[in-house]
Amino acid sequence: MDDKVFHEVQQAHTQIIEKLADNMRSFGTSTTVGRVLGIIYMNRAPMTLDELSEQTGMSKTRMSQVVREMMELNIAERTFQLGGRKDYYQVEQDYYQTFISLFTSNWRQAINKSRHFEQKLKNRLEKLLQTERLTEEEEEQINELLHEIYEWMEYYDWIFRLIQFFESGEVFEHVPKNRSIRGGTHSDE
Repeated sequence: MDDKVFHEVQQAHTQIIEKLADNMRSFGTSTTVGRVLGIIYMNRAPMTLDELSEQTGMSKTRMSQVVREMMELNIAERTFQLGGRKDYYQVEQDYYQTFISLFTSNWRQAINKSRHFEQKLKNRLEKLLQTERLTEEEEEQINELLHEIYEWMEYYDWIFRLIQFFESGEVFEHVPKNRSIRGGTHSDE
């Protein structure tokens, strides 16, 4: 491969990684996580922390933190390499699955935080309702708050079912993947 072609290929490779990093930011994920995802993705093979540190210029400690964050988001996993003594990390090669993992991971975190909060608040309010010295107005206010909490609970239950809709792949029955893009237009098969 001549130098000009090699340079153009390398530049396109880097631009794809940067675009992946930029896209990840739009999903609420750091550019660093996006860049590391892009590097592993474009490598087309699992990579070690040493290799990732070298490619990004980050310390191995920082790279370990980034990879751990990626694993928590379900967009990277540790993998075994025969004969290798180091940990290797790979990412999903399917853009759709990466999107689903990011999307649902954020929703799961929101649901878990909310459920804990809702349960504590609901218990406090129900305990207050059992107080004998409540005025009618106080009881009404507590019941309004409880009603609000029950609506939250229904909302978060709906989000949980939406997560299942995405994770099961059922979403693709309603919003099919385009199999190829040619000449700037989508072609349906």
